[in-house]
Amino acid sequence: MTTPCRHRCGFTDNPSTYYELMEPLIPNGQPPVLMVTGGVHSGACYRVTPDGRPGWADDFLRRGHTVALADWPGVGRSGHIPPGELSGQTIVDGLAAVIEEIGGRAVVLTHSIGGAFGWKLVEQHPDAIAAVIGVAPAAPGNMGAELGRLVRDEGNRKVVAMPSGEAVLDLDRTLSFPPEFHRAKLVGSSTRFPLEEVDAYFRSLQGISGRIVFERTNIGGGQLRIEDASGFAGKRILVVTGTEDIDHPLEQDGAIVDWLNAAGARAELCYLGDRGITGNGHMMMLERNSSDIAGILIDWLETAPPA
Repeated sequence: MTTPCRHRCGFTDNPSTYYELMEPLIPNGQPPVLMVTGGVHSGACYRVTPDGRPGWADDFLRRGHTVALADWPGVGRSGHIPPGELSGQTIVDGLAAVIEEIGGRAVVLTHSIGGAFGWKLVEQHPDAIAAVIGVAPAAPGNMGAELGRLVRDEGNRKVVAMPSGEAVLDLDRTLSFPPEFHRAKLVGSSTRFPLEEVDAYFRSLQGISGRIVFERTNIGGGQLRIEDASGFAGKRILVVTGTEDIDHPLEQDGAIVDWLNAAGARAELCYLGDRGITGNGHMMMLERNSSDIAGILIDWLETAPPA
């Protein structure tokens, strides 16, 4: 962190969720930005990039935004929850408690599977969510898209073929994926990732509950669903997609925007290729042009700041 700020850490209970709150010395008066990770990461992915540059938290602080980072319940500094007892709703409950702890209202910036948690927060706590930025976000489960194909069902052990490779998902265990899976999923054909640091980056990754991963595939409709879309009415939402993300082709993330607008949201798609920015994969907050992308997100947020 290079931008001077006031910094504090804390935990919420039921479920235990660790968070950091960073306030700029001259805040802009807007709601804090809660940055929610995708799978296998802790909040550290928003603090620093693999090649040692300040991360998105610093970029937002520099523009006067208060930033909160959270580790999912059961992950990192939040402490242990048996993986078989962890669910997407558990994580949503932890994030909602963090929002209450930091003032009761926030802009939620989500990534990947964290997108599903963000949509559920809007449904269950609409007044607490000022706006949403979804970076390569998971779709709501009721959109029906499945991320993979069930190859073999052995009860609590599922074998799933995904775009990034075949995975054995034990629903009651914490999983660690091999480097080749992470390379296909998190780096892929990105030309922006600092490949000289990729091995150290892979060593930094967290385990993840097999149950959470299987939810994300939405096989059998297991992803978190939106049952009441009324909270989306008028909500400003930005969906951000890179050109080299194997799991997030333009058409797929565009369909999320269409679904959100049909639900009454004011949703926009930011496809980086349309802005002349090519080469970004799934982990754009860690790639060499991360600060440029952060600037796009902040500009969007400040165009019509939340009241």
